[in-house]
Amino acid sequence: MFTATGSRDKAPLCKGLLLVLNGLTVMLTLLPQYQDMFVYSLQAVWRLLCGRLVCLDVKDSFCSSLLIYNFRIFERRFGTRKFSSFLLGTWFLSALVDFLLAQAFQFLFEYEVEELPAGLLAPVFSLFVPFYQSIPRMPVTQVLGHIHITNKTLVYIVGLQLLTSSPFMWLLALSGLISGGLYHSNALWLQKVFFVPVWVSSVGKYILEPLFSSSQPNDETPLGMGATLDIQRQQRMDLLDQQLLLAQYNEARRNARRQPRGGLLQWTRLFPSLRHRGQNRPPVQPHPEAQTHQSTQPPLLENSPVAEEQVARLVEMGFSRVDALEALRASNNDINMATNFLLQH
Repeated sequence: MFTATGSRDKAPLCKGLLLVLNGLTVMLTLLPQYQDMFVYSLQAVWRLLCGRLVCLDVKDSFCSSLLIYNFRIFERRFGTRKFSSFLLGTWFLSALVDFLLAQAFQFLFEYEVEELPAGLLAPVFSLFVPFYQSIPRMPVTQVLGHIHITNKTLVYIVGLQLLTSSPFMWLLALSGLISGGLYHSNALWLQKVFFVPVWVSSVGKYILEPLFSSSQPNDETPLGMGATLDIQRQQRMDLLDQQLLLAQYNEARRNARRQPRGGLLQWTRLFPSLRHRGQNRPPVQPHPEAQTHQSTQPPLLENSPVAEEQVARLVEMGFSRVDALEALRASNNDINMATNFLLQH
C-alpha cells in the first residue's frame, strides 16, 4: 500500500517499477526509432525526465532490476510511502549532482560529458547507503578458508557488475551514493523537502495498489507462484521453529525480570499446558545425566555461558548488550536465531 502501514509486505512499488520499466525497455529495444527520446543528455533539460527513467541497455535493465528486487526489503520494513519518498528525493538530488560532477570532470580533465547511461540508475545506487548501514551482515560460508561470503555479497556483486557496464557509470554511482547519503542522513532537512504527499499515497492505495500488489498465499493453495511443495513445507517448519523459540525467549525475559536468579528454566514454565500433568505423582528430583540422554538439545539456562564474540557481533549490529545476552541464552547460543529474535522486537 502507498502508506506507511497495511500491505507493506506486498511491495507494490518495487513490483510496479520492475514491470513498467522493464516493459518499456523491451519496447524500446523492439522499436529503436524511439530510443532518441530517452537518451540521457546533459545538454537538454527535458531529457532529465525521460532519460533518467528507462534503461536503453538490456544489461543495465537486468542488473538494476535485480537490485530493486533485493532492495524491496526497505519497502516492506518502512512502508511504500517512505520508500517512494526516498526514491523521489534521491532522483532530484542525483540530477543536480550529475550535472555538478560532469562540470567538475570537464574542469579537471578538459573533457565534456554529453551523455550518461539512461535509466533509474542513480536512485538504485543510492539504496546501497541504507543497505550498508541498516542491514546486518550475516556470514554464510567461506571460500578457500579466507574469503567470507555473507548475505550481502551477491547484492554487492550485482552492483559491481552494473558499475562496470559502461564508461561513465561510475559518475552515476558516485552521484547516487552522495544523494543517498544526504537524504538518508536528512542533511538540510531534505526529507521534509522531498516527500510523497498524502494525497498521492491515497491515489496509489485505491488505484495503483490493486494492479501491482498480490495477496499472500493461503493454506488452501497447494502450490504458489514460483514455489514447490518442498519449499512451502520447509517454510512452515521454519516458521514453527521461530514461533517456538520466540515464545521461549519471551518467557525467559519475563522470568528474568520477575525473578532475577540463576538456575534451570523449567519446561513447565515454557509450556503452561503441561504444568498440571502428573500432579498425583510423588516429586522426583531429575538427575543431570538422565536429562542429558532424554534431550538432544541443551537446556535453556538463564545464566548459561555466552560467547563474548557473538555478543560483540550483535552489539556491532546495533543491539544493546543486555538484549544480545538474553537472545543468545534463549536460542542456545545460536547467533542466527538470536538475530531473528532481536529483529522481530
